[in-house]
Amino acid sequence: MIVAAHQPSYLPTLHYLDKMAKSDLFVVMDDVPFEANRFQNRQRIKVADGDGWLTVPVVPQPDARICAARIDTQVAWRRRTWLTIETHYRSAPFFEHYADDLRDAFSQRWDRLIDLDMHLLELARGWLRVHVPIVRASSLGLDGTGSARVVDLCRKVGAHAYLSGSGASGSLDAELLGRSGISVVWQHFDHPQHAQRYPELGFLPGLGFIDLLLNCGPDARDLVFARTHPLRAHSLA
Repeated sequence: MIVAAHQPSYLPTLHYLDKMAKSDLFVVMDDVPFEANRFQNRQRIKVADGDGWLTVPVVPQPDARICAARIDTQVAWRRRTWLTIETHYRSAPFFEHYADDLRDAFSQRWDRLIDLDMHLLELARGWLRVHVPIVRASSLGLDGTGSARVVDLCRKVGAHAYLSGSGASGSLDAELLGRSGISVVWQHFDHPQHAQRYPELGFLPGLGFIDLLLNCGPDARDLVFARTHPLRAHSLA
């Protein structure tokens, strides 16, 4: 079994979803410290002058884990977020196809960041038909740090291989995993180019998944996963 892991992400990117789709089990690392203004609570979309950030305000909590991070409900971020999405994507070809579910997501009251992130992840998984099982790290009682923690994760879920993003190549101790009987598989992702709003600005990669869906609709799945290395084609059935 191939396992992949990543911190929860707000409106995750295609790179994130590709990593999930190539695994047999995806572990959401919600038990690590929350880092303000990282992709845990913000994401980029395309706006009229380039890329713009959508940010969820989080109450400062020293040393809080992601699973404990609380949203600042005194800030009117939900309405502002939806108005920004609507302003820049309402003319996208498939805006109406997804608008009701997205509007509903930003109409609900959210107290914990993890609940919002997981809700949006489930929307993405459903629309892109990525059926890989998910486990939260906070339910596993992981020990150790760094690569030793990855070994413990793999042992606790029964994985023989760990799928890692290329950005971890300098920090992941592949030899340690190998001595523990765990192979390392490196993720390779070629970002697809697709239709976007404001084409005069050129193509912007690495945006939240809604950019692809609102512009390309049901064809979005094939645009993303037709380019992925076929580690686990069955997870995209």
